[in-house]
Amino acid sequence: MTQPSFVPIVEADQVRRAYQLRAPSIWTQSRPSELHGTSQPAGARLGTPGPDQGFALKLARRFEQRIALVAGESVEDAIAGCTAVAMRRSARFGRAPVLHDLTFGFTLWGFLGDPPSDLIEARGPHFRSAGHHYQQQRAIADSVPEQTLRLTPEAVAERIGEWRELLVLPDRV
Repeated sequence: MTQPSFVPIVEADQVRRAYQLRAPSIWTQSRPSELHGTSQPAGARLGTPGPDQGFALKLARRFEQRIALVAGESVEDAIAGCTAVAMRRSARFGRAPVLHDLTFGFTLWGFLGDPPSDLIEARGPHFRSAGHHYQQQRAIADSVPEQTLRLTPEAVAERIGEWRELLVLPDRV
């Protein structure tokens, strides 16, 4: 509202010029974290982003009492590695992790049920210290091919004797 010219006002109440913002400069993809292209980069040990993946850690705690370990294995390493597999599987389907994803991971690596002895022997070096090493977790998740991720936990349990066809294990960890 305007004020009549005959009414005195203090200097602090007088209308001031508006703060002028400068015109922004042109935007470029120059930061190291910028994505180039239309999708997330894919490849070995880059991970698979998906919604609410941290929920898999909460779900994994439901399996603590059911995990079958041998000497030299720890629950934390088994949970870390199998949770990475579950998060990758759920992200491939474009959803948050569910119990079936965790069941899939634990069954595939032989932590549920009665796995073949050669699977137990083969998983040892891959899971050793996985709870402390992110790269180890990524390697475990990346050793599960795309066609295996599409299987149901029940199908994996039926084919656990053919585990070499379900996993692609690198020579060295």
